[in-house]
Amino acid sequence: MHSKAVMNQRSYRSQNPNSSYKRPSEYRPEQNDDGRSYREAKHRKQDDHHHYQSQSRSFAGKYTPSSGSLSTRRELYEKDFPLYKQPVEIGCFSLDCNRRFFNDGRQMRYYVEPDRNPNFNLRDGYKDRFTKRDESQKEKLDHILRWIVSNRSKLNSKGVAASSSAIDFDFVTWRGHLTKLLCTPYEMREGWMLAVTRFQGTIYISEVETEAARRDCENRTEKHEEMMYWGYKFEQYACSDDVDGSPDPSGVVNTNEAFCTVVQTRLADHRLLFSGEVDCRDKDPNAPAPPACYVELKTSAEICTPKQRSNLHRFKLLKWWAQSFLPGVPRVVAGFRDHDGVVVAVETFHISKISQLIKNEYNCWKPTVCMNFCSDFLSFVKRVATEDNPCVVYLFSWEPRRDVTYSIHRDSEFSFLPHWYVEEMTRRPDSHTQP
Repeated sequence: MHSKAVMNQRSYRSQNPNSSYKRPSEYRPEQNDDGRSYREAKHRKQDDHHHYQSQSRSFAGKYTPSSGSLSTRRELYEKDFPLYKQPVEIGCFSLDCNRRFFNDGRQMRYYVEPDRNPNFNLRDGYKDRFTKRDESQKEKLDHILRWIVSNRSKLNSKGVAASSSAIDFDFVTWRGHLTKLLCTPYEMREGWMLAVTRFQGTIYISEVETEAARRDCENRTEKHEEMMYWGYKFEQYACSDDVDGSPDPSGVVNTNEAFCTVVQTRLADHRLLFSGEVDCRDKDPNAPAPPACYVELKTSAEICTPKQRSNLHRFKLLKWWAQSFLPGVPRVVAGFRDHDGVVVAVETFHISKISQLIKNEYNCWKPTVCMNFCSDFLSFVKRVATEDNPCVVYLFSWEPRRDVTYSIHRDSEFSFLPHWYVEEMTRRPDSHTQP
C-alpha cells in the first residue's frame, strides 16, 4: 500500500492537527515534566517452567542476566526520551460483521464532528440493536499474521537472500500490548502476561489472559456491560460509512467489525511491526496521509470538579496518550457523559499537547518513563528469548509493585503461532500465491 515507506522513515515531532500540515520531523513529546525540550536519545548501548526472581545486585539497576527479572521502578527510567521513529502505515485490514479478515480498508469510517453539547443517548439500542463479539474466542495474533502472509513481498528481510522467508522486524505484536507496557510503571491494579516466541529471527508477542482478568470478565455486572457498549455507541454517533455521508445512530452496533492499521516504526534499536484498531479518519481531502489523519474516539464521565479534571489527567490520559502516540494518531475526541449515559460535552485532546496538560499535576506520569520502560523491556525480551522455535514460549509475567519475571514452556498451552502460519512462512516467497 505504501511500499516505499518501508525505507523512508525519519524521527518526528507530533503535529497539531489544527495547524498547517508539515513534513514530519522529530517524533517526541514537546516538553518534559520540567518544561524543557526533550532531546532525542542516542542508541544505547534456564530452567523450564520456573520463574526467575532477582536475588543479586541488579545489572544497571534494572535486571540481572543470571536472575532474569526486570524492575518496573519509575526512577530507573527517568532519562532522556528514547529515539522513536515516525510510525509509517504500510498496510491495513478489515474485519467484517462475522469477524472475517479482508486485506483492505472496507471498514474505514469517517469522522463527523459533533456539536459541543450533543446530548447523544448512549443507551439507545443496547437492548435491541447490539451484536457483541464473542470474547471467549481468543484470536491471539491471527489477524496480524494473515496480513503478513498476504503482504510478504513488502516485508522480506533486506539483509538476506531474496529467497528468504524472514521479515525485516525485531517484534510483531498488537498496539494494545505495547500500550500495556507503556503504562506498566504507573499501573497499580492490573497485572499482565505476555507470551513471546522467536521465529525466523523475529519475536512475536501475544497476550495471555490472567486469572484475575478472567474472573473480572466472568463477574461483570449488567451495568458494566452496558457501559462498555456506550463507547461503541458514541462511535456510531460520530462516524459515517462514506466520506460524504452522515452518522446513522439508528443502525446496529456490531463489535465484530473493525478497521486496523498496520504500522512500522523503531523504538531505540527495536524494529517494530504492530497493528491496532482505528475508529475513524478525518474526512478533509487535504488531511495528511495515514496514520496522521486518524482520530481516536473515547467516552468518559463528565467533569464537574477540579479533582475530577485532575484524575482525568493523572489516570485516563495516560492510556489515551499511550494508545495514540504509539501509532502516530494525532488526536483523541472525548465524549463526556452524565450518569444516565447522555453525552453532554465533547472535547478534543491533541496528543502533542498532553505532556503540557499534565506537567502541573502532582506526582503525575511521565512520557519518558513510559517509553524507556517499554524499550528496556524489549531489550530484556531479546536477551531472554534466544531459542528460535515456534513451539517454545517465554511467558513474561508482571503484577503491580513487582518485577517482571518469566518462565519457559515447550509444546504447551501457551503456544500461539498457528501451524498454517509457520508452514506458510517456511516456504520460499517465490512459491507463494496470494490468498
